[in-house]
Amino acid sequence: MNFTFFKLALVAVLVQSAVISLYAQNKIMVAAHRGDWRNAPENSLRAFIYAADMGVDFVELDLAKTKDGELVIMHDGTIDRTTDGKGQPADYTLAELRKFRLRSGMTYLTNNHIPTFREVMMALKGRPVKINLDKSFPYYREAYAILKETGTLNQALFKSGETYQKLSQTYPDLLDHIAYMPVVDLDKSGAKTYIQDYLTHMKPFAFELVFSQDTSFIWSHMDLIKKTGAKIWINSLWPSLNAGHDDDKAVEENNKKDSWDWLIKHGADILQTDRPQRMLEYLKQKGLHH
Repeated sequence: MNFTFFKLALVAVLVQSAVISLYAQNKIMVAAHRGDWRNAPENSLRAFIYAADMGVDFVELDLAKTKDGELVIMHDGTIDRTTDGKGQPADYTLAELRKFRLRSGMTYLTNNHIPTFREVMMALKGRPVKINLDKSFPYYREAYAILKETGTLNQALFKSGETYQKLSQTYPDLLDHIAYMPVVDLDKSGAKTYIQDYLTHMKPFAFELVFSQDTSFIWSHMDLIKKTGAKIWINSLWPSLNAGHDDDKAVEENNKKDSWDWLIKHGADILQTDRPQRMLEYLKQKGLHH
């Protein structure tokens, strides 16, 4: 082997290892996926309050709209799985939707009802927790109006997987007034261009990285994002979102090295989890919680 080439390769490996070690020293923020849904129905007001009470930095919720134009919290396209009702949120007025009860994670009916976006923001107003607005792209203006009305705009993080061009064409009047996070599918060939386009035109609060394999270019080019001050959001939920470095590996297999530790070492600033209590305990034990 050419000795000069060997030295260059070795230097590159050492530099990348040093960068990864530096990232590992970052304090990590924790996002509770659909709230604390293991102890309350997912996307319920109670689930968000429980998550905030345990000390998470973000709660994630999903927006939908009723027939009479109210923003409510619902992940699925229908209410079939999570309530005792059937159909889409848009099939009902808010008053009609209130008649249904939310199911627990074990599918039994509870006395919790589908909350409105306004109710969630008022319940969390002034608390040290931010709200990640998933499935919200069609409703940015309605959401923005509620955030301004309730005085909670500083707690909201808008997100989507749309290109910068579509975002800027759809909401040109909002871009300078909201915190925003593009969602990047690292498995797609245009991921680097997608990231660079956003960095050229705006300063995102963070980038949400989704990947099914851990060989993406981004791990050796993390400074592309980090040098701008933008944060890295990674989902530790199910394996397809993080190449198998997931919550179940961390908790059920007690393998933190190949799950949460791996994500932290590769640049995560924010971890979205279905195990918020366990993750908080682990990070605090290691002195890594934000």
